[in-house]
Amino acid sequence: MFDKLINKLKNDTYITLETTPGHSPVFSPIIDKIEELELQNYVDGFSTTDNPLAKLKYNSLFAAKMLQDRFNKPVIATMSMRDRNKIALQSDLLGANEVDIRAILALTGDPATISDQPHAKGVFEADSSLLLDIISAFNSGMDYAGKPLAFKPREIYPFAVVNSYAKNPKTLQKKMQKKIKHGAIGIITQPVYDLENAKQLLELKEAANREFGSENKSAELILGIFPITKLRTAQFLSAHVPGINVPDSWIEALRIANEKGVEEEYKVGFELSKNLFDSLKAYHPKIHLMTANQFTLAKDILK
Repeated sequence: MFDKLINKLKNDTYITLETTPGHSPVFSPIIDKIEELELQNYVDGFSTTDNPLAKLKYNSLFAAKMLQDRFNKPVIATMSMRDRNKIALQSDLLGANEVDIRAILALTGDPATISDQPHAKGVFEADSSLLLDIISAFNSGMDYAGKPLAFKPREIYPFAVVNSYAKNPKTLQKKMQKKIKHGAIGIITQPVYDLENAKQLLELKEAANREFGSENKSAELILGIFPITKLRTAQFLSAHVPGINVPDSWIEALRIANEKGVEEEYKVGFELSKNLFDSLKAYHPKIHLMTANQFTLAKDILK
């Protein structure tokens, strides 16, 4: 299952769809919605998020197991450094390995100060590089302390993230180099909103890969796409989310459409997003689609 996903990532078209578990003890309604829309037929795999924005959600590893069992497609489970020390990280990886949750997206995580849980404190023993190093140790049959494990784990496939925009692009290249150095095989970008941005990111990734030519380390770039169908979403992302650049042309088009009504606003936003998806897929068909569980929108984009 995972061999096929990684082969597609390296040599073919590759599309994954993000799912966000809810503030609920049940994840199955999300899976049922995906099945109702037959979204599993449009993607190569899924991902599950890990308490994004430090808000309490259903566990990403359990959600990944349920998705994988239902659709027999690989799931990339997110793990955040915010909520676990190196003991908990390794314990979760050991349990996940036996039930075949073996693609892991390593995140540092949003700060606990914005959590919806009173007085929550972040662990943050290190950034996501520590989790990537733990995965490398596991893949060698050892724990992070260098002690051999009783059984060698089945291979774990590490993924990482990077911003899609920076005033100084070289900072993005350095961040990519760091992820590759610590073993990431796939780097998912924050949402991209124009083809030129995507081209620049690919050039930076190639330059980052060249740094490790003699060490046989490299990563594939996966372009993140988050469709925008509302003016306020575009304005929020542009003004408040570092590492994303929403073009002024998008904001202006949505502003004009917004004045004409909700339906026109959605229509214009969808057309912009669909055209972006199609152009990015034609240029670099390695995409991670994020829709905040708007699965009908996801299907309209994908089909």
